[in-house]
Amino acid sequence: MKKNTVALVGLSGTGKSTLGRALAGALGWPLLDTDAMIVGAQGRPVAAIFAELGEAAFRDLESVALAEALTGPAAVVATGGGAVLRPANRDLLRRWATVIWLDAPDAVILARLAAHAEGRPLLADSPAARLAALRATRDELYRAISDMVLDTADLDPDALAAQVRRCLT
Repeated sequence: MKKNTVALVGLSGTGKSTLGRALAGALGWPLLDTDAMIVGAQGRPVAAIFAELGEAAFRDLESVALAEALTGPAAVVATGGGAVLRPANRDLLRRWATVIWLDAPDAVILARLAAHAEGRPLLADSPAARLAALRATRDELYRAISDMVLDTADLDPDALAAQVRRCLT
């Protein structure tokens, strides 16, 4: 393994938090979820932060959480889907982590997101169209920094965690 931290990147609904828990357990490392870190620090959900402070302010908070997560002890870091939008964040990810891009077909992602009660602020209106737009903007960014790509369409967290663990050793 080139680094002692694994960062999971990808669109909302690709399984970053789910796989993150399984992988952290398999490696014996903590899971640091940057969205959860932000929610904990702000005391309100991501959607409320977007509504009250705006996306730019959320991205500032995300950059701080990402830097904290990546530069600490070994961990599995589940990033927010938009963490790759800022060049400084991409640099941090490349420097400090083995980056794994999680991907799934849009239909799978939309079904997963529909099953969750909490909303995703960037997918609130016209989810299929917004997801396609986010994919068009972000896929190349994920590709540019990723050491590995995992298809999570048939998400079996334990099997995927075992696959990642084998690749890391």
